[in-house]
Amino acid sequence: MHTPLSITAADGVTQATIVPSLGFTCIEFQTQVGEQLVRVLDSEPDILGGQCRPGRSGIPILFPFPNRIRDGKFEYQGHSYQVPPPPWFPQTIHGFCVDRPWRVVGQTAESLTGEFLLSRDAPERHAQWPADARLTVTYTVRERVLRADIVVTNPDQVPLPWGLGTHPYFRLPLGTAGSARQCRIHALAGKQWLLDQCFPTGARVDAPAEKDLRRGWAYGSCHLDDVYTDLTLASDGECHRIADPAAGLTMIQRHSSDFRELVVFTPKDRSVICLEPYTCTTDAVNLQAQGLDAGLRELQPGESASLWFEIEVASL
Repeated sequence: MHTPLSITAADGVTQATIVPSLGFTCIEFQTQVGEQLVRVLDSEPDILGGQCRPGRSGIPILFPFPNRIRDGKFEYQGHSYQVPPPPWFPQTIHGFCVDRPWRVVGQTAESLTGEFLLSRDAPERHAQWPADARLTVTYTVRERVLRADIVVTNPDQVPLPWGLGTHPYFRLPLGTAGSARQCRIHALAGKQWLLDQCFPTGARVDAPAEKDLRRGWAYGSCHLDDVYTDLTLASDGECHRIADPAAGLTMIQRHSSDFRELVVFTPKDRSVICLEPYTCTTDAVNLQAQGLDAGLRELQPGESASLWFEIEVASL
């Protein structure tokens, strides 16, 4: 069983629920717009029972690599590494902290801070990565907004290669009126990584017309499991949104420019869409070794990097 912790904004209605013992996953974010109570995130019904597969509810955090590593193998600075698949999936996927307990290191009525240190919180996985890594995430709620402030730190004596992603499951429709198929998804993403069985080939291509999110993609018009790139951020960091015209609502996701890729996934068994900001593409650690700019980042000993994202609900 998992024990959730909740935070509430000063407006008394904007709330978030986080599960520290399950990857510090935020499993619920709800707020109110006019008379409508909006539940933004979708989570599996028995998520707290401990039987659900990690990464399929709320906002999973993917670190030190998001998505897959081909065959779980890579080389870095002359050393070879093998990352086995997790017990809940047949491929190496989604990093080391999505299925592990985090430690709560700070809490107020409106915020919750969790920390994951690879060598302490997943010690058997420490040797599978070139360096130790510390990840600190602070969730804060204010009126109609959920914000995450993220700090990646290298506590080791050697360089730390890393990538980070989130995997939010957004419930559709946003309101109680209308249907998921009436919703439109907008994202300022001009290109996609060409994929072969979920792995980027290294080529980037224009998004085909039926998957061009800049036009306002109609939910359900086709299945998506794609890695978009060439993102353009608005001045306030907005990159993607969901419009629900029947309810008169919109969900806006903003983030720092560190997130340069966007994975868009439509699970076939649920009325949800995943709009997943990544700092690098799938299998970046191998693509980067081939001389491609895949977004893999590196921190020197003692260095840190700060990132953020926000989710807001507003009237359309």
